[in-house]
Amino acid sequence: MSEAAELLPAASVFRHPFRAYSPADYGFPLPDGHRFPYYKYEGVRRRLSPLLPVLDTPPLRWADAARMHDPHWLRRWRRGEVDRHEERAFGLPWSPGVVERARRAAGGSLAALHDALRVGWGANLAGGTHHAFRDRAEGFCLVNDAAILTRIALDDRLARRVAVVDLDVHQGNGTAALLATEARAFTLSVHGERNYPFRKEVSSLDIGLGDGVTDAEYLSVVRSRVLPALEAFRPDLLLYLAGADVLAGDRFGRFALTLDGVRGRNRAVLGWARAAGVPVVTMMAGGYNHDHALTVEAHASVVLDGLDVLG
Repeated sequence: MSEAAELLPAASVFRHPFRAYSPADYGFPLPDGHRFPYYKYEGVRRRLSPLLPVLDTPPLRWADAARMHDPHWLRRWRRGEVDRHEERAFGLPWSPGVVERARRAAGGSLAALHDALRVGWGANLAGGTHHAFRDRAEGFCLVNDAAILTRIALDDRLARRVAVVDLDVHQGNGTAALLATEARAFTLSVHGERNYPFRKEVSSLDIGLGDGVTDAEYLSVVRSRVLPALEAFRPDLLLYLAGADVLAGDRFGRFALTLDGVRGRNRAVLGWARAAGVPVVTMMAGGYNHDHALTVEAHASVVLDGLDVLG
């Protein structure tokens, strides 16, 4: 267990055992006008800090990253031996800070895993970096935290069957590829069929939807296909990527959900986990709305709903 996992909040301050992790203090240089949504990490931390402890994310050990990623490729990124094609695919300019930030974001997911196994739920206010492959970075994703957590949980006998429920608007292509041969893992992605990545991988269950999906349509899919798939697989650990880019007005999404629809989605997944007695780790994944305040509130909502449903 990480050192951060030993820092329990005083019962007199918070009436629940939950906490979250945030890499908001770990920045990296970006050119002016870059589309990476820096603002949301600090915004979500401020929104949630009165409600539960928000700790700094511990760094992921490189040895743990190498459980799913090529060690030589990781070494090149650590040293800055990256070409322009790799930077373009990643979507961020290389710097020591961007590599450390990726390590911290994934470390928050691992700390949240230990919390989930201890108290039933762990929350990372970052992560969900589902476009990272074994030796390729894509779409702001350098290391794939969901795949790494799955490997650690299975190999260290923390879980026997792991489900990754990816409800970001973009398919979790890296996660699908990394876990394709792992029979004890179930990868489920609900995404925009015509959206990035334009070359999809094969998940255990892919549900591609058209543009303009509304609350009612999306929640119908969650109830009729996502939850029954979880019932059939019966995981004993659930990793939930709660993307906010399903909202109407997202710069890179084409769905039309409202905040109420996002919260209905969260409550359906978290309610299933509670009813099934399955520990759950929540990760933020994507969110790039033109309305910055809406992005922050949507990302915060998975924790608000977790406190209500799981508390």
